[in-house]
Amino acid sequence: MTAPMASRTELTRKILFEAAQVLAEHPEGIPVSELWPLINARLPEVAEQWKHGGVDSNTPEIALRFKSGGLVKSGWVIKSHGRWYLTALGRIALNKHPGVPSFIAASHAGYQYWDQHKTGFETAKRLVEAVPEGSWVAARDLATQAGLDETRLVALLQGERPEGWHRILDADGGVPDAAHADEELRTKWQRLLEDEGLHVVLGRVPPARQILGADLQQIVIDDPDGGEGPERPRRAWLVRGSNVRGESLIGDWLADRYCSLPASKLRELPAGSSQDVIRAVVDEDYAHGSYNDKLKKTAEFYAFLTRMRDGDLALSNDGGKIYVGHLRGEPAFRASVGNRANLQRPVTWLNADAPLDFGDLPDEMSAKLATQHDVLDLTEFVDDLERLIGPGSARAREFALPDVTAELAVELLVDQEWLQECVELLRDRPQLILYGPPGTGKTYIAQHLAQHLSMGKRENVKLVQFHPAYSYEDFFEGFRPVQTPDGQGVMFKPLPGPLLRLVDAARQRPEEPFVLIIDEINRGNLAKIFGELYFLLEYRKKAIDLLYSSADETGTPFTLPENLVILGTMNTADRSIALVDAAMRRRFAFVELHPEETPTRDVLRRWLVRHEFSDEAARLLDELNARIEDRDFKIGPSYLMRPGIYQDPKGFARVWRTQILPLLEEHHYGDGIGVAERYGLETLRRRLS
Repeated sequence: MTAPMASRTELTRKILFEAAQVLAEHPEGIPVSELWPLINARLPEVAEQWKHGGVDSNTPEIALRFKSGGLVKSGWVIKSHGRWYLTALGRIALNKHPGVPSFIAASHAGYQYWDQHKTGFETAKRLVEAVPEGSWVAARDLATQAGLDETRLVALLQGERPEGWHRILDADGGVPDAAHADEELRTKWQRLLEDEGLHVVLGRVPPARQILGADLQQIVIDDPDGGEGPERPRRAWLVRGSNVRGESLIGDWLADRYCSLPASKLRELPAGSSQDVIRAVVDEDYAHGSYNDKLKKTAEFYAFLTRMRDGDLALSNDGGKIYVGHLRGEPAFRASVGNRANLQRPVTWLNADAPLDFGDLPDEMSAKLATQHDVLDLTEFVDDLERLIGPGSARAREFALPDVTAELAVELLVDQEWLQECVELLRDRPQLILYGPPGTGKTYIAQHLAQHLSMGKRENVKLVQFHPAYSYEDFFEGFRPVQTPDGQGVMFKPLPGPLLRLVDAARQRPEEPFVLIIDEINRGNLAKIFGELYFLLEYRKKAIDLLYSSADETGTPFTLPENLVILGTMNTADRSIALVDAAMRRRFAFVELHPEETPTRDVLRRWLVRHEFSDEAARLLDELNARIEDRDFKIGPSYLMRPGIYQDPKGFARVWRTQILPLLEEHHYGDGIGVAERYGLETLRRRLS
């Protein structure tokens, strides 16, 4: 009697288990390109059975790469520079779970915990990467700050190995027990600590170099070395002034040549006060503040009163404008309007009339400025700042769209080549429309692609949705009623819409990509909404006169910046693509997302493999679409890509009944076809069986 054919989910589990066993035999690690051939040699039946499990382009090797995330999140496997290694935790897992079911169940539990606590893990990684060389943190304190289970956190650090992972120790300064380190790992761990000046004695490092949990959030602006000698090199500091209790002080700072902190409750303290003195005063003067708030204020006041010195560089930003100056003289306490600037330091601003652009800053500095600290030590960027504000420092940067990454393709469950083709189309002409039936992921892909193109800068991306009542005035610019200055009446004033606001931002940072997403672009009256802007979509370097004059009060004709990309989405179920006029077709590239074509046809199967669900949903969707004769009404996979509908016994049937069948009822309205009989879940299941 022939044994039943294994499903792809079962085969994937066997592959992952065998991968761990192969890696266990190669402590030196294995290039990922060589791993699958070794597994295939051990499990020759898998490749043959895989062919009978589906008709998509997935392969066992793709499944290995997609599904191995659980091994990493559990701390069992390290992926580094194209090479995979089994960790000490992974070896223990193999011994503890010698069979496929229990091994995969334990791996899945690790992945599920990570998936439910992503924010906490990201917080933990940021803190780990900020721990200075020569210092260490207790895993227990790090877990508390990030809201995580200590054992799970240590395991994840073993799998992902972020910068500084070895500085996370147990409460006594030793290698954490939760890492289950073997002799080789323990030796490597201690060598890394020794290389940073942490002398290991009897397996422990000195407690004097420990950063306590309460101080973790401050390590970015605290000075762990405490080196404040008179000959110390020049430092650089960020002091924020663009939003102090709801108001920007930058104009006052530039005009009156100073920078400041509110310090509204702080008693007067002399320059050079010690951190202990400042901490004690803050504890009294801000007695009703939270512990973390007092810790933050202590660090800021200590930096402002003591660590900053005459001649240091001061930096502040007003939106995308960066101002740099030299600190001059000592800090002083002064009265201020609204108590917004009580603690001040004199500054000679060097570029008050010609601010730097945010895009001119090194990427590493830009990332630091994205944090929420009001005072930030930027000493590592002194040379960059001096070069930028020196003679001839202005740098012209060319706008360029970044290539897509393998990580983005994996996240979106599509082929990297297909995504790259979208980017190439945008490089040729920066307008593209994703079109297809409902549920094919058009908006989802557009949003993720936009975030990638803008290099993760959310402020560079704007989404609008067209509808029949949407107009040029809503989209670009129009007169709107506003209150008169005396508050006694109403006047009409031209106000910018989302496109004009994004255009203004793109002009200020011409080297950065900006992306406008127009969802359901076909639902609006395109000629009415775009108006004279139609011309600029095709001729970016040309200029036109606008319907309203406020876009440029000098009367300069308007242009669309080259670094503004437009992504549109279009639903074909209402025949909308046929309604797009020739002028619009000529100005946009059109890319189809269809359930029966690449890349959409493989998305659901890849998603089911990733989440370890049966492939029945993909087979049902294939059967459903085979019964739908109209190509534009095929159903996309997005309706079936929510974990909850598989965890609830009735969830899948509920979605089928309430979301998919109503679409088909509307399509077949009046033609006498019994939708439930033709497309019902039980009907399709009987057909598949």
